[in-house]
Amino acid sequence: MEPLKFRQQTGFYKGKVRDVYSISNKYLVMFASDRISAFDVILPRPIPFKGQVLNQVAAYMLEKTRDICQNWLISVPAPNVSIGKICMPFKIEMVVRGNLTGHAWRTYTTGSRILCGATMPEGMTENDYFPEPIITPSTKADEGHDEDISPAEIIERKLATEAEWTVLSQYALQLFERGKAIAAKQGLILVDTKYEFGKIGDEIYLMDEIHTPDSSRYFYADGFAERQARGERQKQLSKEFVREWLIENNFMGKEGQTVPQMSDAWIQTISNRYIELYEKIIGQKFEPVQLSEEETEKMVTGELNKLITQKF
Repeated sequence: MEPLKFRQQTGFYKGKVRDVYSISNKYLVMFASDRISAFDVILPRPIPFKGQVLNQVAAYMLEKTRDICQNWLISVPAPNVSIGKICMPFKIEMVVRGNLTGHAWRTYTTGSRILCGATMPEGMTENDYFPEPIITPSTKADEGHDEDISPAEIIERKLATEAEWTVLSQYALQLFERGKAIAAKQGLILVDTKYEFGKIGDEIYLMDEIHTPDSSRYFYADGFAERQARGERQKQLSKEFVREWLIENNFMGKEGQTVPQMSDAWIQTISNRYIELYEKIIGQKFEPVQLSEEETEKMVTGELNKLITQKF
């Protein structure tokens, strides 16, 4: 889809999976597309309803956490579109981990017990709970891969002040606890996730999406302890299954590798899995909405016209 043009538009950015418009240097209009990426590569075919799933899960979770901290979201004028406040972002991703999984586990298997300044206890096995959730921040890279960083390095490199780091870490842990509580009601375990924050003036705001299957990992709670005891893989809800399929087909985003052919049946399978993720996480039936580009633009324009005439 070609970029749209909105009244008082001041910028446009096309990300891997989202199209983002700046309005009056005050608001962001974020379109969650049906594009899907893995290993920092956009896969060649879109996934029906993926954008709607992610946008609506994020909006649901942002509303459920407003009592913890302010967030950027103002409204959701269309199923795959959110409008919110422009924040000056911290160039940090606040990764919170409740279990020894993924990157943390890979680090653990090397013999290291320190990750981003956080200590991981001896004697753990993959997917075990940490005694308390840990924060393992990474830098938010403009290009290339994000990199692990410790709180001390964040302060030293002036990515945040010591006072800001204290607030960011408190918010991240409180948000994670809320996410875990929401997940538990659905028979799920929020395993790990990431948060992004920014500022408007001196105020810190939660930005971007939270607790979605693209930014978080969930395990099924039922049978978790038994699978751990038997050393079996945990049943999880995330887009990890897409990465696993790519790896099985010899693609990890490395130079010279080709994205495997994505059949119609596989595209439908991915779409169905995203819808399942929505229904499991939210606990509501997913209602797919198909709007034309013109209908979506009209909805967004109407909401923006109301905002532009208000005082920010």
